[in-house]
Amino acid sequence: MYLDEMLAFNKRFVENKEYELYKTDTYPNKRMVIFTCMESRLVELLHRALNIQNGDVKIIKNAGAIIRKPFDTVMKSILVAIYKLKAEEVVIIGHHDCGMSNVDIEALKKEMVNRGIPESTLDILEHCGIHLDEEFHGFNTVEESVLKSVQIVREHPLLPEGIKVHGLVIDPETGKVDVVTRGD
Repeated sequence: MYLDEMLAFNKRFVENKEYELYKTDTYPNKRMVIFTCMESRLVELLHRALNIQNGDVKIIKNAGAIIRKPFDTVMKSILVAIYKLKAEEVVIIGHHDCGMSNVDIEALKKEMVNRGIPESTLDILEHCGIHLDEEFHGFNTVEESVLKSVQIVREHPLLPEGIKVHGLVIDPETGKVDVVTRGD
């Protein structure tokens, strides 16, 4: 079990005081909050590709780096980073070859049923107004998705003046970053 391996490693990590290499305070050194995808290929690559060290930025993640609603949990986290943690820039980073692009909702529902979710549960959710096709809908192009998320942040009624919001796309194979939009 991976959890047991992780806990054994953690015990040694703490006993050897390896955490001292990573000490910092709660405020991001670069006054930035990054919102990106939970993509496993980006765990270290994103940091290395953008020269981000421990303590430099606040990082928020979800599937696809998608903000759909102005008051979802991602937007709340961004606002907390700005108002409580002194972030002055927001960077939304999508990536090529994202699993959220062109999600096949019917295949996803089928997999849910195959993994033990009763079809009646899916029907009940639909009847209650929770539409899985809307909840799990991905995007056609990563650039379009990044622009939509950037727009939601930029137009947010609680975003203070002077906060720069940028949109980037990273290649998860090479780490190459392209600018989709700058918040100059």
